[in-house]
Amino acid sequence: MKLRLKIFSLILFSYIFINGQNTSDSSLLKKAKLEIYDNPDKAIQIGKQLLKKDSDLKTSIEIYMLLSTANVAKRNFDESLKYILKAKELSQKTNDTKSQVGVLVAVAIQYQQMELFSKSLETLNEADQYLAKITEKTPEKYIETATIYAIRGMIYKSQSNSEIALEKFLISIENFEKVPVKKTTYSNMSVVYYNIGYCYLNLNQIDKAEHSFLQAINYAGRNHAKSLEAFALKGISEVHKQKHENQTALDLLIKAENLSKNTGDIILNEGIYKEMADNYLAMGQQNLYQLYNKKYFEMRFKRKQNELSSINQVIDNHNKETIIKSQKMESRYHYMKILSFAIAGILIPILLYFILKIRKQNKRFQKEIQQIIRNS
Repeated sequence: MKLRLKIFSLILFSYIFINGQNTSDSSLLKKAKLEIYDNPDKAIQIGKQLLKKDSDLKTSIEIYMLLSTANVAKRNFDESLKYILKAKELSQKTNDTKSQVGVLVAVAIQYQQMELFSKSLETLNEADQYLAKITEKTPEKYIETATIYAIRGMIYKSQSNSEIALEKFLISIENFEKVPVKKTTYSNMSVVYYNIGYCYLNLNQIDKAEHSFLQAINYAGRNHAKSLEAFALKGISEVHKQKHENQTALDLLIKAENLSKNTGDIILNEGIYKEMADNYLAMGQQNLYQLYNKKYFEMRFKRKQNELSSINQVIDNHNKETIIKSQKMESRYHYMKILSFAIAGILIPILLYFILKIRKQNKRFQKEIQQIIRNS
């Protein structure tokens, strides 16, 4: 997978942040949300602690989404998928359209991260149906619309269609900017600008790419999101690498490495190590190249293992869904069969009655005709 396609999963934070509930544990939940980017292990610890307590349905959904997002931040897709599917299951029991859209979009992000694009698009189409029910010109409508456009942009970008991806990302930014309370969108806008930067890099528009990465740093800084800032720094370092300014690129990467120390983000570390190795190689520093190239392959191997485990879970979940659909179809066929027999049981006697009645009438008519003939 392309490393720079992975960052968008963290946009899930917007759903958790906005859908906060006033529970007795709201302060703990708020603290966990603030830890997602830079200390996901702490967020997971708090989330599991909250799961042990009795919570209402909406709060339980929020906690499961928190745990899913924190695990995505660690690139532990196996655990993340488990939690987000549990949130989806619970959301179907509510009449809260906003919550249902948020969970479906989160599931779509999960599938997009795993490069299961058809599953992601299928889930987004389902989310669109719920999105249509949300009141126009509300913060929720803007946020959900912005996120859906951003995910579609990510999918186009992963398929090397940067022009269409840019169109989607720019619409996403337009909608995020319409949200009245901007603080809830800063991290998400950082993520989208980061990806816009790579679109411009792919199109060889270096100046626009650098401007977009600087925007990503700006919005990450407003929410003190160190890992997002680290991603953006990595992006700018690639701009300098293309300009053959390798030392400047390395200075930015070292800063990014320091910012990402507590995140445990395999993808981020993998990307940083790869870029450092490339720049050291370009500068002829073989020892440092070998050191960071080794670190890069270690992170890459770890990521592949996580992804393989997650794919197995997706297959298991798909098989379960197929079995459920099959059972529903079988049950429906069974009911249709019973209904057919019931209808037949009613119609056949009626038809027999009319057939016998008509036959009797015909016989009577024949006798009357014969009687008329004899009399004549």
